Amino acid sequence: MKRWKKFGCLGVLLLVTAVSCTGTVLLAAATTRSQAGAGSGGTVDAAAAGIPERMLTAYLTGASQISQHVPTCQGMRWQILAGIARVESDHASGRIIGARGDITPIITGPRLDGSGAGGNTTAIRDTDGGRWDNDPEYERAVGPFQFLPETFRAYGKDGNHDGTISPHNADDAAASAAVYLCGGGRNLGDRQQLRAAIHTYNRSWAYVDDVLSGIDRYDALGRTPHIPGGNIGGVIKTALAQQGLPYSWGGGNAKGPSTGICCSPGGQDGRTVTGFDCSGLTLYAYAQAGIALPRTAAAQAGVGRRIPASAGFAALQPGDLVFYGYSPTADSTIHHVGLYIGDGKMINAPRPGKPVRIDPVTAMPDYAGGARIL
Repeated sequence: MKRWKKFGCLGVLLLVTAVSCTGTVLLAAATTRSQAGAGSGGTVDAAAAGIPERMLTAYLTGASQISQHVPTCQGMRWQILAGIARVESDHASGRIIGARGDITPIITGPRLDGSGAGGNTTAIRDTDGGRWDNDPEYERAVGPFQFLPETFRAYGKDGNHDGTISPHNADDAAASAAVYLCGGGRNLGDRQQLRAAIHTYNRSWAYVDDVLSGIDRYDALGRTPHIPGGNIGGVIKTALAQQGLPYSWGGGNAKGPSTGICCSPGGQDGRTVTGFDCSGLTLYAYAQAGIALPRTAAAQAGVGRRIPASAGFAALQPGDLVFYGYSPTADSTIHHVGLYIGDGKMINAPRPGKPVRIDPVTAMPDYAGGARIL
């Protein structure tokens, strides 16, 4: 698949993520559920996943149709398609997705004229007469999965069976991405084959890791580990009850969600948002057990029994704090904290624009160990 490489965005994203905890307007988000097919994880909570319901439907549909197009493909599931589209278009963020899956306004990438915009330094001349990208001179990646028009013509499928095939239709794009990722018949249940498939989509290993972090989080949805009893269980239940609340830069205290401060690296003014940042969430959860934690993630690393990063994730137990920092041995560099709930997962207030949610502990880079408070 000949695509232009996207440079710059990943580094910025990781930087914003890394410094997004100093220490969400309280939204009663409507929870919608779609029924997934066999092998796709059962009932899917679109709100918890942070995916528009219509886009989630497209991912489910695209994954379910793969046997029609690539019968030898194994392991295709909606989480893989969601992981790709999360990075490529943030699930068609800011667009209207119609009942038939048509996306307006259309999504087009930078003009691939070799000018350097979007990281492209090699000019790619038009192949579709501007049909899909509205550019009759140079190519642009199109749709929520950011296909080049030439590639979409080779792999495009009619996902909604309306007689037309368009990269700007969510169902068509998802079905086409599934076909492309399956190749000649990969087993996407095998981690190495999955990595190889994603790498063909964008030949950057940083891109692969970014996509996989999303897939891992979607895989974790709906599978909450067993919660222990006692004070530890109470702390975890308190944190889990905050799922769906918005992230607020500097928000949260011992009494619950609160407005925060100004301003996050991404520009969020926490004074206008009621919710939690990462350390505000852990502070509140432990306050319900009568334990007063410091306000910031770096300071919380100095409480309880420290678990070194060198011990790995296997050393964590439910109720432990999970830290992320620029140096795994220097608490002063810690920039983020989550609450471990078991089975490789944490309850987490990730960053501005994302709600409190369950994430795999691998969802963030720079693991810096943990701390056992109880």
